[in-house]
Amino acid sequence: MLRFMPVGDSMTIGSAGEHTWRYRMWQHLCATYGGPFKIVGPREALYDKATDSPASYEYADPEFPRAHLAGWGEGWLHMAPLIRETVREQRADVLLVSLGLIDLGFYTNAVQTADNVRLFVTEARAANPRVRMVLLPVIPNVRAQDEAPFADEVAAFNELLAKTVADLDEPRSPLLLASPPPSYDIAFDTYDGTHPNASGEHKIAEGFAEAMHQAWDLGEPYEAGTD
Repeated sequence: MLRFMPVGDSMTIGSAGEHTWRYRMWQHLCATYGGPFKIVGPREALYDKATDSPASYEYADPEFPRAHLAGWGEGWLHMAPLIRETVREQRADVLLVSLGLIDLGFYTNAVQTADNVRLFVTEARAANPRVRMVLLPVIPNVRAQDEAPFADEVAAFNELLAKTVADLDEPRSPLLLASPPPSYDIAFDTYDGTHPNASGEHKIAEGFAEAMHQAWDLGEPYEAGTD
């Protein structure tokens, strides 16, 4: 049985009332994977904006495996120290990781953030030397649209992330660089310029799904949706 663990920030944990891209990925795997799998992780809640805490279970459709390792306001900096123990406890085989925006926005520059990616990979492999990882770059967001220096930092990190994936990829523990579809547009795929709406959730899931299908022949091409 293949055990998938979503890892991410606010775009992955989602907030009350949302489906999340995790739900879209689960639907895709159910429809196309063709083998036993499980979604794993130490957390299940959504973020509740009313209480400013990860305490909501008000999913748009709660009838799916809600496990994850994601947190509102968390980045590579926060997840690197957690990932070894979490991979060990959850026996994760595949990590689907969307991180970086929080790091660049509040904590570390592009080089420092890339260093934390390396630490994350090292720690994950310490728990499972055969763990597979799919890493999503920082996707389009309103701050990068409005602030040129931040856009430059995002571009620099995404370039470093691609190099890091190439440098650290190895046959027994492969790394993939995912990317959202070229059509990803913050005006149509987010509700606030950063966080995905239903269309954006599908496109983030599609980014992970296409990377795994093309590189590992896992599943089938993603059937895009907007609902």
